[in-house]
Amino acid sequence: MGAENRKGPYPVTIRSNFPEQITEIEDLGIPMPDGTRLSARVWMPADAATKPVPAVLEYIPYRKRDGTLPRDELMHPYVAGHGYACVRVDIRGNGDSEGLMEDEYSAQELQDACDVIAWLSKQPWCSGTVGMMGKSWGGFNCLQTAFLQPPALKAVISVYSTTDRFADDIHFKGGALLGENFGWGSVMLSYSSRPGDPLLHNGWRETWLERLRNQPFHAPGWASHQTRDAYWKHGSICEDWDRMTVPILSFGGWNDNYMNTVAHLMENARGPVKGIIGPWVHQYPHTAVPGPKIGFLQLAIRWWDRWLKGIENGAEEDPALRAYMLHSAPPNPSADHRDGHWIAEAEWPTPRVSRRVLMVSDAGLGVAGPLHASVCTPQHLGMTAGEFFPMGLNAEMAGDQRADDALSVCFDGAVLEAPLELLGAAKLTLRLSSDKPLAFIVARLCDVAPDGSSTRIAHGILNLCHRRSREAPEPMLPGVPEDIELVLDQMGYRVAAGHRLRLALSTTYWPFVWPSPEAATLEITQASLDLPVHQGTGDAEWTPPPAETAPPWKHRMLRVGSASRRIESDLITGRHALVVEDDQGDPENLSHGLVTGEHTTERWEVGADPLSARAEITWEQRLSRGDWRVKTRAETVMTATATHLRMTARLTAWEGERVVFQRDWDEEVDRKFV
Repeated sequence: MGAENRKGPYPVTIRSNFPEQITEIEDLGIPMPDGTRLSARVWMPADAATKPVPAVLEYIPYRKRDGTLPRDELMHPYVAGHGYACVRVDIRGNGDSEGLMEDEYSAQELQDACDVIAWLSKQPWCSGTVGMMGKSWGGFNCLQTAFLQPPALKAVISVYSTTDRFADDIHFKGGALLGENFGWGSVMLSYSSRPGDPLLHNGWRETWLERLRNQPFHAPGWASHQTRDAYWKHGSICEDWDRMTVPILSFGGWNDNYMNTVAHLMENARGPVKGIIGPWVHQYPHTAVPGPKIGFLQLAIRWWDRWLKGIENGAEEDPALRAYMLHSAPPNPSADHRDGHWIAEAEWPTPRVSRRVLMVSDAGLGVAGPLHASVCTPQHLGMTAGEFFPMGLNAEMAGDQRADDALSVCFDGAVLEAPLELLGAAKLTLRLSSDKPLAFIVARLCDVAPDGSSTRIAHGILNLCHRRSREAPEPMLPGVPEDIELVLDQMGYRVAAGHRLRLALSTTYWPFVWPSPEAATLEITQASLDLPVHQGTGDAEWTPPPAETAPPWKHRMLRVGSASRRIESDLITGRHALVVEDDQGDPENLSHGLVTGEHTTERWEVGADPLSARAEITWEQRLSRGDWRVKTRAETVMTATATHLRMTARLTAWEGERVVFQRDWDEEVDRKFV
């Protein structure tokens, strides 16, 4: 039986009856070779003990007891009801698992994943085959675990992940230091500070205090690796594509910043790869905005049926790439829907894409002629860039680009007489010089409507120190012209007739990118833009299954949250700030009584001087049940001088009204190439 939730233009069907009756294990201990107990929540068919089934592992640090519980309950019972044991494991040192966390994607984390897979394959309720799936962190580590080739792992589903930890993650992009490096370091300081649930652990308090005493503040360490060194090569599966032999189903989203991975996997992995890219932000495709949502769970079961059960269902014959071609639409940073159509490519690269080179000149985009452009943009350009990985509707996607365009150096193309479809990555070739040794350039490709509104199609960032090598960057020689190639992110977009393309260039992108130590001026004397032009289809070539889920979690809101996102400008000081506030409210889990609360504030401020940049972030986490109450607060600040990046943090923990832990960090990182 099913019921439809008809909120929004794409209803989601909620299923409560499945082919298999399921049973749940709330807290299953998985022993590691060193004696550490990892905690798992498991859903499986009720008769799995006598009729073993494949296991599907999701392995992340985001707390199965409360953090990802709302999404877990939509997914895992659904898949289990179709004949799988779904196993949601907290990574060592997080949630209800024992041990200490060292870093993201550490050797210990990945070895634990291999040990978990081996353990699962030997359980009496498991048929011996295991699949691994996940989004973001979970999408990363399932690819990285596949790289290690544990024998029982037969397929993976990776959603919003990367193949290269330096090139395509939250730390650096094109060698430029992302603001999200500091932002995510603040998040993890907060996320990992919470204790396990006392209902599951008699010694929860001692385990919690040990976790707090050993809590790392990751952001400075990440920022210190400003080249593609051994630190980033660890966990980057592109280091040896020959090891990527297991079948991979990869998902990407055009409103997320992990859209490049699908193409990289299709072009390089040795095993079967299928890619699906939709309009989505950083959420699973059956719940994500902008719509249309799709039946991710049905597609997952089809993948598991083929590779874990050996059912000949033709999944290996599906199109190499199914992509949603976005249509021109007014810019909306909180869009719940984007018009478009699905295309299906039998192979990738596809012969249906040809390259079209547009010259860039003083007369515009697509016009031959001389070019003499000086690019030195204000420090606050970038306020409409949106988040690196938007999560929902709180104005986190890229907004109207007109304000940033006005501060950029722009080249407009002619008004299009017919629609133009783009699929793939554009390449910008430049001949330029810089008056400073450290500088970066940002290129945005925008769709400009007749009313002047500007929608970002794709963007690319290049730290000019990395113009020749990511492993061995070199500062620019001031005044010396060089030839530069900048590859923009992948895109799937149809520009409407009557619209025009705009190429916008800048030397700043705050707070998406941390500013260079000095305001650089780039002199550009030659440029061309190489576009991937799709021949166009006219009609949809694929109809995905409609979104379905298991019933949502049982809860009530004791206090409703709120959110705001605003830009502040001080007309006296000339300082500009992006301010984000997000209060998740206080939901109570009606199954086990845990009350959770989360509140964050962010302030990203900059003036005319790049060294005025300052980021302040506070995260508060609350857990309670009856008379038991704990709270943690992480307060972080990032500033910079011409020679150093400085990051400070304070982590405080309360039990009831009493402070039981406090620790401060004050770390400086040499600015070598940023």
